[in-house]
Amino acid sequence: MQRRIIQTDQAPQAIGTYSQAVQVGTTVYLSGQIPLLPESMELVEGNMEVMIRQVFDNLQAVAQAAGGHLDNIAKLNVYLTDLADFPLVNQVMADYFREPYPARAAVGVAALPRDVAVEMDAVLVLG
Repeated sequence: MQRRIIQTDQAPQAIGTYSQAVQVGTTVYLSGQIPLLPESMELVEGNMEVMIRQVFDNLQAVAQAAGGHLDNIAKLNVYLTDLADFPLVNQVMADYFREPYPARAAVGVAALPRDVAVEMDAVLVLG
C-alpha cells in the first residue's frame, strides 16, 4: 500500500526525523504535537489551557492538510507530565470535538520534548 506524507506550514515543522503525518489508505497517523507556534517554532506563552489549545490547533492543522478534521480522529493519545492537568484536557477537548468522541488514552510521563507539559498524537480515518 502506498504512503502519502502530509506536510503543512500551518503546524510546527518536524523537529526530528519524522513527518507531521503519514497517510496509508484512508488512515492518517498524526505525529505528536507540542505547544509550538507554527510561524516561529517557539513555545506558546501562557498557562496550561493555552498550551493544550495550541496542541489541538496544531493537530487540527495537520488533520486539515490531510483532508480531514479533528472529528475524523479515531484515537487520541495524550501525554502529560502532570496527570492533575487531565480534567483541563477534558474541558478544552469539549471545545474542539463533538460526540461521538474518539477513543483516547492519557499517559503520565516524566518528560516531553522541549520540556513541555503536554503532547498529543492521533490516528485519523478519512471518508
